[in-house]
Amino acid sequence: MIKNLFLLGIGFFSISCQFPNNNKGPYFANGIKNGWADQNSIVLWTRLTQNNSAHFKGHPFIEISREKMKSLALNQDVEGIYNTQIPKGLSLKNMEGYCPGASGEVQLRYFLKEDPADAIVTDWVAVDSSKDFTHQWKLNGLQAGKKYGLKIYARPQKGRKISDSIFGQFLLPAYKKTAKDVKFCVVSCHDYNRRDDKQSGHKIYPSMSKLKPDFYVHTGDIEYMDKPFPYAMTEELMRFKWNRLFALPFQRSFYNNYTSYFMKDDHDVGYDDSYPGKDYGTVSFERGLQIFDEEQFPSNPKRYKTIRWGKDLQIWIVEGRNYRNQNYLEDGPDKTIWGKAQKQWFYDTVGASEATFKVLITSSPILGPDRKNKNDNLSNAGYSFEQAEILNFIKKQKNLFIVNGDRHWQYVTHLKNTNLWEFGCGAGADIHAGGWKQEDFRPEHQFLRVKGGFLSVSVNATKEPTIKFTHHDVEGNVVNEVVF
Repeated sequence: MIKNLFLLGIGFFSISCQFPNNNKGPYFANGIKNGWADQNSIVLWTRLTQNNSAHFKGHPFIEISREKMKSLALNQDVEGIYNTQIPKGLSLKNMEGYCPGASGEVQLRYFLKEDPADAIVTDWVAVDSSKDFTHQWKLNGLQAGKKYGLKIYARPQKGRKISDSIFGQFLLPAYKKTAKDVKFCVVSCHDYNRRDDKQSGHKIYPSMSKLKPDFYVHTGDIEYMDKPFPYAMTEELMRFKWNRLFALPFQRSFYNNYTSYFMKDDHDVGYDDSYPGKDYGTVSFERGLQIFDEEQFPSNPKRYKTIRWGKDLQIWIVEGRNYRNQNYLEDGPDKTIWGKAQKQWFYDTVGASEATFKVLITSSPILGPDRKNKNDNLSNAGYSFEQAEILNFIKKQKNLFIVNGDRHWQYVTHLKNTNLWEFGCGAGADIHAGGWKQEDFRPEHQFLRVKGGFLSVSVNATKEPTIKFTHHDVEGNVVNEVVF
């Protein structure tokens, strides 16, 4: 890498939902994502596209029955997968949200926001056509607690003029001895078809932006491969759905500007309650993991991590798909969601932590309660052994709280006479909420709301630090608060 001097301005921007233009690209219709940030490093992701926006005014997909979908998936009927969902005479490029990738090269410039004239400039590098025309940078040697700005440039090939550029920024966590206030937001369960602003995406994103969080966590079910318009039973259709979602203006603007941690859950990989051997159409379970972990999101060799955000907060992000075995196995010491290595890592790192508050973030619940017909998470009877093991450990800890996604309702659960608290962030839109009845308020519920929204967590670093868990509706309005 080389150093260079330049000045940049960072700001939000809008994306017009128009028919793809005929100007020469490539462009950045899918913006920037970042991930895995710690005190000194972060991973940046981008993708080159043929057009500067997705084809949001394309033709709608045909809805087919669940029974037809299951038949096509079971028989891996590729021709039928496309012909039954795309109108006769059309192809995928004519459909709503089409956002094709493009070959080309990218260059990254990044700098401390307090010193924008002194920037690091990377060499030009070609995007990887085998990974959906994406590229990632792992940045090391960064300064803890600092905010960075960045700008990425695109060009069609070596020697050609720059065709597009995009701004972004991120904040790194402070060292463990630094006492400072910290705020973060947690989201779960949304998809393109159930967005609540048809032009721009999900309302939760501008609502979260108003809070100016230090970082953001998506707990998974970011997109649903096994829901219609279209059912994504091929790798091409999976990529179609990812690219369509991340071309939405609200999503794109937010991800460009906030430190983020992306987790996965079952629908991101393929079919509901996915596990090894439960493939979806032509996409194996393992391939679904790979597309998420190595292509569509910032990559990391391990899919779990703990990050200290200053003196008073440490978070644990755990992985719920990569290390599990099959749901149908008999419960016992060998049946697992987390896997032995991840569990031991969790026990060891929590035991070594001196943070005032500890927050475990999971893609699915541990306490629940959940529905009796479910058998996919630690709050279900089918995983009672591992649930008891993990909860027995948590009971011995001080100020360790659980935050989870997956469930499409907001809730706070507290088991009386214990230190066990769980905060379910709920689905990302009101239209996505459901699966529980509002009148079914259990004794363990401290709060229950079957609506969409998000959770924010705030640590106040005073002489006597506090941590506050706040549920918001999709507009950002406060609907419940708990302070410790």
